[in-house]
Amino acid sequence: MMRFTSALVATAIVAISMPAIAQKTAGNVIDDNTVNASVKAALIEAKDVPSTGIVVETYKGVVLLSGFVETQAQKDKAGKAAAGVSGATKVHNALAVQPSTSMGAKLDDTVITSKVKAALMDDKDVKSGQINVETRGGVVSLGGFVTRDAIKKRAVELAKGVNGVKGVVDAMYVKPN
Repeated sequence: MMRFTSALVATAIVAISMPAIAQKTAGNVIDDNTVNASVKAALIEAKDVPSTGIVVETYKGVVLLSGFVETQAQKDKAGKAAAGVSGATKVHNALAVQPSTSMGAKLDDTVITSKVKAALMDDKDVKSGQINVETRGGVVSLGGFVTRDAIKKRAVELAKGVNGVKGVVDAMYVKPN
């Protein structure tokens, strides 16, 4: 009798869980944190790719690369490295190509980044926690997964309004469903 009850419970659990398993895609099965870590490792291993200037985020298997590299070749290699990672279902390569800057410019960039972050936090329509802000040579890169296109547009508008900003790269991506 005990075996029959155990078998019945096990059968019920399997029957209930099967639809949930069947609905998951490869991107959902593999944990985004694992994909993210694997992409970062692939960037470190990639030849001639400055991995420290690249921000990697993953949402449901979609990998977003934002930040700065110095050449188009570096951007292309970074995208290729990310695309080669198991579990990366799509790569949105939004890296900005911008030459390296001097120490003085880096200090100015830090101030600009702080001002842009403050402007994003002060706006009630922007969820600033979703947006990464990086600056190089006065050019601001806004990256991250956001929930609506309106947030992207408003964030770009706010960044452009900050004193010292020479340009804005929209590296944000609306979260896939």
